[in-house]
Amino acid sequence: MPVTQLSVDFRSHFMKNLKKWLQEGKLLEKYQSVIDKAWGKPWNVNAGPSMASPEHVIRYLGNYTLRVAITNSRILDISGTKVTFLHKDYANHAKVLPIVIEGVEFLRRFCMHILPKRFVKIRRFGVYSSRYKAVTKKLKPKTIDTLLRDKESWLERLTRVTGFDVTLCPICKTGKLHRIAELPKIRSPTNFYATVLNIG
Repeated sequence: MPVTQLSVDFRSHFMKNLKKWLQEGKLLEKYQSVIDKAWGKPWNVNAGPSMASPEHVIRYLGNYTLRVAITNSRILDISGTKVTFLHKDYANHAKVLPIVIEGVEFLRRFCMHILPKRFVKIRRFGVYSSRYKAVTKKLKPKTIDTLLRDKESWLERLTRVTGFDVTLCPICKTGKLHRIAELPKIRSPTNFYATVLNIG
């Protein structure tokens, strides 16, 4: 998907959900000017190339978007009232064995794989992930003031959003970690290591 179009779609979905959240907290009118300003700016979405071929990506996603409860290759026979199909018996060293069940029971099991309304096969990640939503549900609508604070550091924002303080000692959980050195930002690893090793 072109990055320009992806940026427009992402902005649309993100702003739509933000406006809905503000409406629920009766804060939309207060921050309408901020919403309009954000809408007026072009958004950039970082969509890097796949590490594999396009065919591999389509095949991988196809397993999730097109997979059904059982494939036709596993169904061996369909008689008047019974269905014979292959299944993996984990109680017997995961051997693939045929099983015969009534047609009604087969349909009952098949229907258990039909997703309820509004459920999707492909799960979201990042700000749309279920874990992130679980965290943001605990936030009250008035915390939009906190979200828009200019003086909030990335450490404060990370602690507020995730509830995890990265500055705490991972051993004692009480002491604070202190920065003793900062790795330089590297744009060209080759030139950086050549300089350090005096081979450039």
